[in-house]
Amino acid sequence: MKYKKLTALICAAALFLPGCSGHLPDKKELTYTDTLFDTVVSIQILDPVEPDVLDGCKKLCQGYDRLFSKTDEDSDIYKINNAKGAAVEVSEDTLTLIKKGIYYCELSRGLFDITIGTVSNLWDFKAESPSVPSSKSIASAVRHVDYKKIVIDGNTVRLEDSKAVLDVGAIAKGYIADRIKDYLKEQGVRHAVINLGGNVLTLGTKTDGSKYNIGIQKPFDETGAPVTSVKIEDQSVVTTGIYERYFEKDGKIYHHILSPTKGRPCKNSLYSVTIITDSSLTADALSTVCFLMGYKKGMQLVNQLDNVDAVFITNKGELHYSDNFMK
Repeated sequence: MKYKKLTALICAAALFLPGCSGHLPDKKELTYTDTLFDTVVSIQILDPVEPDVLDGCKKLCQGYDRLFSKTDEDSDIYKINNAKGAAVEVSEDTLTLIKKGIYYCELSRGLFDITIGTVSNLWDFKAESPSVPSSKSIASAVRHVDYKKIVIDGNTVRLEDSKAVLDVGAIAKGYIADRIKDYLKEQGVRHAVINLGGNVLTLGTKTDGSKYNIGIQKPFDETGAPVTSVKIEDQSVVTTGIYERYFEKDGKIYHHILSPTKGRPCKNSLYSVTIITDSSLTADALSTVCFLMGYKKGMQLVNQLDNVDAVFITNKGELHYSDNFMK
């Protein structure tokens, strides 16, 4: 049995992140690190700033961690999931996140679904000895997955199916990264790297004007070594891959990218999908959507979108790039 957290992916991304130029203050004073959203987060500001800017980053991250949590009883998501179908008044952030989630549910025609919580709750990839849920429990969970049962009225949200469970994990980090970037820009920051568990978003360029070079991990490489990299400025790079969280049972790999319709790990020819675009939420959502769609349909979708680039890695180790990659 194997289990690997997102650490390797973070290392792969961090491997290519820039050092700072020599005329900046102590780097430690410019970096906020924490363990939130079930992963390690890092915000590196490359401009000289007052310490309270980093304090603001910390406040934002910890606030969103509570707001979107499935387990924190004070979170909007927890309250919706445990309201037994009643309407719950939520924050503007939660409302926006859920609306964005529904958009991608519709875009994928249900292949991606933010009410997958009944299914994802069955699969514990953090357990010391992970197990495969029974067919009966999976069949029962799948019956309560249907984003069309989300009802939004003003600033309230309710689930028509009282047993449905929201899980915004596939889009929350992207949304949070975008909000952190907005905050940093408001504070006058021009150069920064936001890394939420391998979900990388950059603000501007490096301080010398050059682009950031972000690594894409070689699937299943224990060292987190990159297979390739992309040069970006003021953009986000997000990868969804089966090697991020998985376990082996009887010689078979069970990974965390679950099919909402089947309740089991998605089966196709892909190892990973990396999306490069301006919005981290868009990159976060599309990396999962395109993986669930599979190589052919996923690449077709990317090629129809403006300002979106992609790298697909197949289970044969082949790298495929979108038509207008980084042009």
